[in-house]
Amino acid sequence: MIKSWMVIGGVALLVALGANFFTPSDRKWFKRLQRPRWLTFEVAIPVIWSVIFICGAWSAYIIWERNPGTSTTWLLMGLYLLLEIVTIAYTPVMFRLRSLKVGTIIGGSGFIIAAILTLIILPISGWAALLLVPYLLWSPIGTYTTWEMTKLNPQDV
Repeated sequence: MIKSWMVIGGVALLVALGANFFTPSDRKWFKRLQRPRWLTFEVAIPVIWSVIFICGAWSAYIIWERNPGTSTTWLLMGLYLLLEIVTIAYTPVMFRLRSLKVGTIIGGSGFIIAAILTLIILPISGWAALLLVPYLLWSPIGTYTTWEMTKLNPQDV
């Protein structure tokens, strides 16, 4: 029998693969952009996001296991999925449109969705809500960084 954590992890992994839908020229565009001098942790960003996605999937698992299969739980799973899709969309959409402004908007949207989700699930499970805290802490940093890059690269807004 397939376990719920396997389904949640599998869906999360499939959605995460969507982050790779960009071309070499898209990557070149991003690599040539100027970055703030204080951005010294760029190499750690993939690891940070990996941890955040694991925490998000674990949070979804806890919520599912609290009340599996109910319409409320399915709606919450949809909200988790929306959060991941918006988060994953950041890279390919910003790259394809070559717009840091779009990246900033997507980043801010992810934070708002995560905040709403956290408030909704808090009464259901404090642990599940706590697992979304890394997203709530990191997402504004990434969004702010992208916003700062718009000032350094006005031609790519």
